[in-house]
Amino acid sequence: MTTQVLSNKNIVKSFSDILDSLSMKEKNVIERRVWLFSEKETLQNIGNSFKPQITRERVRQIEESWIKKIWRIIKSTILKDVQDVANKYLELNWWIISRDKVISIIIKELELEKNVNSGILEAIIQSDYDIKKSKQRLGSKIYFSMPYIDKKIIDQVHKEALKILKKKKDVMKKISLYETISENIKSKDKLSISFINSVLDLFEDIVFWEEELIGLTKWKILNPKTLKDKAIYIMKREKVPMHFIDLSNKITDLLGKTVKVNTIHNELIRNNEFVLIGRWIYALKEWWFIPGTVLDVIANILEKKWEPMSTEDLTKEVLKTRNVKPTTIYMNLQNKNLIERVWRNYYQFKKQKTS
Repeated sequence: MTTQVLSNKNIVKSFSDILDSLSMKEKNVIERRVWLFSEKETLQNIGNSFKPQITRERVRQIEESWIKKIWRIIKSTILKDVQDVANKYLELNWWIISRDKVISIIIKELELEKNVNSGILEAIIQSDYDIKKSKQRLGSKIYFSMPYIDKKIIDQVHKEALKILKKKKDVMKKISLYETISENIKSKDKLSISFINSVLDLFEDIVFWEEELIGLTKWKILNPKTLKDKAIYIMKREKVPMHFIDLSNKITDLLGKTVKVNTIHNELIRNNEFVLIGRWIYALKEWWFIPGTVLDVIANILEKKWEPMSTEDLTKEVLKTRNVKPTTIYMNLQNKNLIERVWRNYYQFKKQKTS
């Protein structure tokens, strides 16, 4: 690494000095593409400004050919630090990483100002002969990779991920998804888990949830907008039944949206996705909690069992789906309309008399 501390000012100065070695046309194109002195311009706008006009593809060729020319020059300047960090993190990400991610890493690693010209940083990375920059595509991020990374494999990994997630219709553990993708895709070399992770990070229809889960961006659980969606999001994140006040506080803390406790309670009451399992404690219905009162749960258990159960066994079963005191369960066992005691501490569902 160089001893001189990089700053926005000396990055621009060093880059401008390199531009002075170019032809007027090359310099004009690069200055406007990296927004050196003004905002970045499109290939089309730059091409239209020349007399005679040149195509956007020709502008792109000028940009790419010049950028590759400066690789050796950069190696002898303070800008070499930028290339070194880019290569380091390309390797850590299995030689493929999004443009925005690597630029953010460079800014943090080299302690650059947040307003540093990212267009120059991008050009410096792209100048490396061993690094390839992708073209802009709808639905995916621009990325840097090694030339040997096959675009067909990238698309194949993405396509397989969508297929698996759509079939499951729910978030998955990343490691489980990646292992399935690796098994399903036949390639010369088995795809590594880290490579698959780096590839899926490039696509806008894939979203990483918490530290270990992955899903589709369009799913409400990953992009909660309504209060109901936010409640489901928090419960799935916490993985336990919650008191409505705790749930309200979590929504405020984690999603940055202040929610009144009465409002969230009303939402929990009126939506059948939630089940009341204790005194103001709610769970998700999809967790197999039986809706209804404690008596309803007891009756359901006994009706399915069709044989007497001890108080102890009944209590264990009820507590799997209800957060209540054992005395509450015992009191409900005294309901003679639905429950009958057959002998000491044994109960069964009361069989209805037929006329």
